[in-house]
Amino acid sequence: MKKQPIGVFDSGLGGLTILNALRRELPQEDLIYFGDTANVPYGSKSKTAVTKFSLAIARFLQSQGVKLIIVACNTASAQALAELRKQISVPVMGVIEPGAEKAVHTTRNGRVAVLGTEGTVKSRAYPKALLKRRPGLHITQQPCPLFVPLVEENWGQKPAAELIAREYLAPVKQSGADTVILGCTHYPVLKPMLAAILGKKVTLVDSADTLAEAARAFLTEHGLAQTRGKGRVRIFASDDPARFKRMAGCLLAEKIGAVRLKKLTL
Repeated sequence: MKKQPIGVFDSGLGGLTILNALRRELPQEDLIYFGDTANVPYGSKSKTAVTKFSLAIARFLQSQGVKLIIVACNTASAQALAELRKQISVPVMGVIEPGAEKAVHTTRNGRVAVLGTEGTVKSRAYPKALLKRRPGLHITQQPCPLFVPLVEENWGQKPAAELIAREYLAPVKQSGADTVILGCTHYPVLKPMLAAILGKKVTLVDSADTLAEAARAFLTEHGLAQTRGKGRVRIFASDDPARFKRMAGCLLAEKIGAVRLKKLTL
């Protein structure tokens, strides 16, 4: 089983930030990434729809013989993780718990803000995970529904993106939070701009590295870690793989081969 790949999925391009972290932390592991570009964004969709898409992707990854599935999507982690763990025989790891863990150890004044999609914010998955670890935290949630399409359309560096970001971040600045969780895997693409708006006293928590460390610990604990060779990456997209490959070149630290089209069977 050590030689089996790790499956990773997201609604689109955002999960590539986690793929980068996994490549750094687990360079010997083979990875299969699935970007559901046909159904992005997940954040504005119902829990039923997100669960249906997530199960279809997880079943596909399971058919590829993966030893672990990483849900590199905050919305899917918030809304579908429990059902995935019920219906999928492969271990499934979400992105929210590692992010909450890191934020709890990062905050100095006990005030944490969460930036997320509408689905993630409505689920209250982050407040639950944060308060379980540290009761009494002051938590502010801010939905940022336009951030995902801005990243997917490569508009993250345009003036419009900063105007939108300043509007979203105004309540966060007023809350006095010294730690802000980037509660969507697309948001790290906007990190420099968000950091400039929030100021040097605010720490941005990107759970990619924390999740990669958690994955390594899980594989090691269960005797599943690959310790030799260099892993390879295979990428699938549910729509327009040529565009996905072009956009992925801006986010991935390494060149990738062909992006294969795989339409979901719902």
